[in-house]
Amino acid sequence: MKVILFEDIGYKDLLPIAYFRPVWELRCGIYTLEEKIKRSYPDYELGYIARQYLMDYYLDQEKLGNFSRKENCLFINGRLIFDKNDINRMDSLPDNTAYLHHGEIVAFRLNQESVNNYFADGLLNAERVLSDFKIFEDSFTLVKYPWDLIFDNSEQIVQDFMLGDFAGNLVGKVYDGCHILGKENIFLAANSQVMPGSVLDAENGPIWIGENTKIMSNAVLAGPLAIGSHCLVKVGAKLYENTSIGPVCKVGGEIEESIIQGFSNKQHDGFLGHSYLGAWINIGADTNNSDLKNNYSEISIYLNNRTIKTGKRFLGLIMGDHTKTAINTMINTGTIVGVNCNIFGKDFPPKFVPSFSWGGSDGLREYNFEKAIEVAKVVMERRSIAFSENDYKLFKSVKDLVSQIENRVRVS
Repeated sequence: MKVILFEDIGYKDLLPIAYFRPVWELRCGIYTLEEKIKRSYPDYELGYIARQYLMDYYLDQEKLGNFSRKENCLFINGRLIFDKNDINRMDSLPDNTAYLHHGEIVAFRLNQESVNNYFADGLLNAERVLSDFKIFEDSFTLVKYPWDLIFDNSEQIVQDFMLGDFAGNLVGKVYDGCHILGKENIFLAANSQVMPGSVLDAENGPIWIGENTKIMSNAVLAGPLAIGSHCLVKVGAKLYENTSIGPVCKVGGEIEESIIQGFSNKQHDGFLGHSYLGAWINIGADTNNSDLKNNYSEISIYLNNRTIKTGKRFLGLIMGDHTKTAINTMINTGTIVGVNCNIFGKDFPPKFVPSFSWGGSDGLREYNFEKAIEVAKVVMERRSIAFSENDYKLFKSVKDLVSQIENRVRVS
C-alpha cells in the first residue's frame, strides 16, 4: 500500500499561510500535519498531489512517479490532523470507498491506475469521488481555517509528546540556577541549553525543545509548549501555554497560544497572542497584536474574499510568509496580513492586508515584485540558504495566484 497526501479546494481557506506550501506542511503541536502521518506510517513512502505550481517548483515529483500503475493507494487529505486512532480506520477502508467529515472528503482508497480521473491541476475532483465511491461519514479533525490550527494546538502538543520517547529526557544541558517544574513532562534535545535563571514550568502540560536550541537567562516557559531545533529564546522571554515555535526562529517578548511556522523572528518585546505566523517573517520591536475585542464579542475575519464569523472570542493575527512589521506596529483583533508585505505606520493597519502590500493605516500600495524578491534573497542568505531559480519561479506563481484570488479591498 502507498499513502498519498492530496490537496482540495479547501486550501483557499488556509491562505495566506498556505501560499508557499502544501497544506500538510502547516504546523500544529510539535509537528507538521505531514510529519504526524509519517510517524503513523513509518514503513510507507509518502506521495503527494498538490497545486500544480507546488508540484513544479517545490515538491519532489519522483515520490509520486515511483508508484506503479496498479498499486493500491490510500489517499489522505493533507488538511487532516492525523490521530493515532485514525490508523485502524484508514487500514480497514475498502477499495473505491471514501471517508467524509461534514461533507468533505478525508480519505479514499483506489489503485494508482485510476488516479488521473480524480484530480485536475493537482486538486481533488470531489464531485467525481462522491459520485463514484461508496461513502462513509465519520468524525475526523479536518482543518478548515487557520484558527483551527491555533485552537487544536494545545491538545496536539500533548498528544505528540505522549506518542514519543520524550518524558523526562533532558539530553541537553540545564545550567545551575534554572527552575524546573514537572521534569517528567520536559524533553530537551541534544546540544540544547537552558541558561541560569530560566523557568521551565511543565506542571500543566509538556515542554518539548528540539536540538541546538538555546534558552537564554530569565526566560519563562509554560507548557504545553513546543520549540523547534536551532531556535534562540531571548533573555526575559515569556512563552505561555499552547504555543508552538518551528525550527530556526528567534523569539522574545510575550507569546501566548500561537504558532510560528519556522525561519521567522519575533525576538523583541511586544505581545503575540492567538496568532499564526508563516515563515521568513520579521516582527519589529514592540509590535503588539490584540486578540480580544473590547466588548468581548465574537471575532469576524475577512478571508478568501468574504467575511467569516469565527465563533471565537480570542483571535489575533494570521500572517503570510516573507512579511515584515516596523517597530511599534499595532495590529487589531482578527487581522489577516498576506505574503510579502511591509507594514508600518502610527495607527492600526486594515484588518485585511492583501499580499504584496506596502504601508499601513495611511494607505496601502502594491509592493514591487522585484523589490520583494531582493529582500527575500537577503533574508534567506542570512540563514545560509541560497535563493534559487526555483524559488523565483515559486514566488512568481504565488504572485499570479494572489492576483487571481485576492481583492485589494480595505477592511477596517
